[in-house]
Amino acid sequence: MTHVLGQNADHLTRTRFGRLAGAVGALDPRVRILGAVAFGMTVVSLNGLLALGLALAVALGLLGLSHLPLRATLLRMAMVDGFIIVMLVFLPFTMPGDVMFTLWGYPASWQGLWRAVQIALTANAVVLVLMTLVGTLEPVTLGHALHKLRVPETLVHLLMFTIRYIEVLREEYLRLRAAMKVRGFRPGTNWHTYRSIGYLVGMMLVRAIERSERILGAMKCRGFSGRIYLLQEFALTRADAVFASLGLGALAALIWVDLLWR
Repeated sequence: MTHVLGQNADHLTRTRFGRLAGAVGALDPRVRILGAVAFGMTVVSLNGLLALGLALAVALGLLGLSHLPLRATLLRMAMVDGFIIVMLVFLPFTMPGDVMFTLWGYPASWQGLWRAVQIALTANAVVLVLMTLVGTLEPVTLGHALHKLRVPETLVHLLMFTIRYIEVLREEYLRLRAAMKVRGFRPGTNWHTYRSIGYLVGMMLVRAIERSERILGAMKCRGFSGRIYLLQEFALTRADAVFASLGLGALAALIWVDLLWR
């Protein structure tokens, strides 16, 4: 479990977008994680639409500085917005307040609409910042940064191994499904289908346990003792200090705007 952290380091797995370019990509991973957490906690506490709109503008500004591919980022955001659209449709009809209009005997309230807009702005701003600052970190780098932030080592190990082997388990699942199809299995709404899916899940668990035992044995043979060792430490730079200062100023401004124009 000894890894080298550097600009040219080759990690076990990579994010979908690869290394992050732009000003954000040069920041210390610890600063990016703390910045995302601070931004999320601040935005969740906001109530005013003006402050939430400014928070979304800040998130879009970070997206611009990161030089992430816009199309791919918007496609990932669309998965979150799919749930938000459903909420926008139903929340005005389920929250009491001043009637906006009536549809088939069900009144829609202005308060419900504003609340739905608040939730939509909050969710989009927080998710966009998480995707920009944390979602683009390579898994091993993310684990090492969490370790340096004094996150319990057990949780860090679980995170790193989950990210590393989730694709392996997915490939195992696809192989088992292909074997079932070769044997003539066709899913339906009957007990045979339910029983077969149960067998599939059980076999996945058995093979996952067997694989984890083999991995643990291989790691012990290579001297793994349950600790993470780094050959190169993280180092804070002037860019990190500037980003932290600007970030704290932006968060303070959002809180001030929310208190003034709530």
